[in-house]
Amino acid sequence: MLKIWGRADSGNVQKVTWAAGELGLPFERVDIGGPFGKLEEPAYKKLNPNSRIPTIEDDGFVLWESNAIVRYLALKHGKGKLCPADLKVRAGADRWMDWCTTVFLPQMIPVFLGIVKTPPEKRDMAAIGKAAAEAGKLFGRLDGWLAGKRYVAGDQFTMGDIPVGCFVHRWYALEIERPDLKNVRAWYERLMTRPAYAKHVMVKLT
Repeated sequence: MLKIWGRADSGNVQKVTWAAGELGLPFERVDIGGPFGKLEEPAYKKLNPNSRIPTIEDDGFVLWESNAIVRYLALKHGKGKLCPADLKVRAGADRWMDWCTTVFLPQMIPVFLGIVKTPPEKRDMAAIGKAAAEAGKLFGRLDGWLAGKRYVAGDQFTMGDIPVGCFVHRWYALEIERPDLKNVRAWYERLMTRPAYAKHVMVKLT
């Protein structure tokens, strides 16, 4: 059985549990990281020298880095569906996975940490507001891309929707000012109809 190390409320872990849910894969998840600690324990560092989550073990194969795990599971269990068979469509899905990590998250993380992880009296609202505005501009790019499309790689739900899909839920759950982005909102509403998304991503922010 697939084994996943990582706490359920981690956005990066949610990528993996959501992907597994979409693929109908049974898995065992081990609470680690955040309040559970254990990231620096030798046994875990042997699996993941970065001491971060998630990490998976699949029939003896150990893999870390959330996007790499999603790609691995999609290719192994969902080729032609979660992992597009068409090379160009697959590249389009890959593009948005990497965009989420390298472009969007650097702006989104300060907003999340500033609101969810910081006591009200210690919040830097000016910094939070600035990061939220920049994140909103970036989502504006996604909004333009989604015009006439159901999902980020086209009409089919793919692995490309998973990374940014995890964080669009946080975007709408946080008490922040947001631009009115009708295409992003419609895409988010489509994601909310997916049982695996509701189960693994739409959880309380902690």
